[in-house]
This record gives sequence, C-alpha cells and structure tokens, in this order.
Amino acid sequence: MTATGLLIFLLIGAIAGWLAGLIVRGFGFGLLGNIVVGIIGAFLAGWLLPVLGVGFNLGSPIVTSIVYAMIGAVVLLVLIGLIRRA
Repeated sequence: MTATGLLIFLLIGAIAGWLAGLIVRGFGFGLLGNIVVGIIGAFLAGWLLPVLGVGFNLGSPIVTSIVYAMIGAVVLLVLIGLIRRA
C-alpha cells in the first residue's frame, strides 16, 4: 500500500467513525478511536453486507467506501453499546 493509499484509508475510517458517532450518540471515542471504529467498521461491512445480499454503488468509489464503512461502524458501535450495558 502506498502512502497515499494509507492516508485515504485512514481518512475514510475517520469520516466513517465520526459519522457513526453522530448517528449513535454517546458512543464516540475521539479522533483516534473513531478512525479505529471506522476501519473495523469497514471490514465488518465488507463482510456483512455481501452476506446479507446488500450491495450498492453511489457513483464515486470514495463515497461508496465511506457509506459502507459508516454502516459497519454504526453496527459496531451499537454492539459495543449493548455490551457496555450488559
């Protein structure tokens, strides 16, 4: 992976984690935590959405990646919230 690719990967993770933190209020983890949540969410969505038969293309690969990662990050934050409450 090139330095540019890594930077884009981290930026997508940060944006997705931040958006997920806004959607699932009360479970934000700061900038670094949001990047981690966004990256893990991207992997989670990359596995979960095809298994569920969900796939879409929003025109731009970057926008599609951010939306996929955000969906995965929201799922991850909801799961973390359920575990914290238990």
